[in-house]
Amino acid sequence: MPMRHEAFLAQVREQGQYATAQEADRVARVVLALLGAHLVGTVRAELAARLPEAYALILLNPLQATEPLSPERFVRATAAWIEGATEKTALWDINAVLSPVATAAGDALTHEVLLQLPPGYDLLFGRPQSP
Repeated sequence: MPMRHEAFLAQVREQGQYATAQEADRVARVVLALLGAHLVGTVRAELAARLPEAYALILLNPLQATEPLSPERFVRATAAWIEGATEKTALWDINAVLSPVATAAGDALTHEVLLQLPPGYDLLFGRPQSP
């Protein structure tokens, strides 16, 4: 069962302490478009199925990544796509989106997602892995 749009947006807004739902929505769209470019197959489809439809479509029709971005480059790319963002604010924005994504996905699916990403993304999801 996908998370309701309002519930997901409320979590992003609260996590990121955004003034408006529109700001939270804009950040969520950028982060999910970049994330979707890094996921493939059933993992991407399963994650999309747990998100509200508008965000699921962004995840399923992502920007095309020519190569997997390291977490640092993912932060830089996010900063480039969000008007007025710095790497520090982009890191905040990414965590504000990916933490609720991890909650919606649950531990098992979040683990599968992290297996498709370069090392270090666990911190972006707010789920540091023990060594």
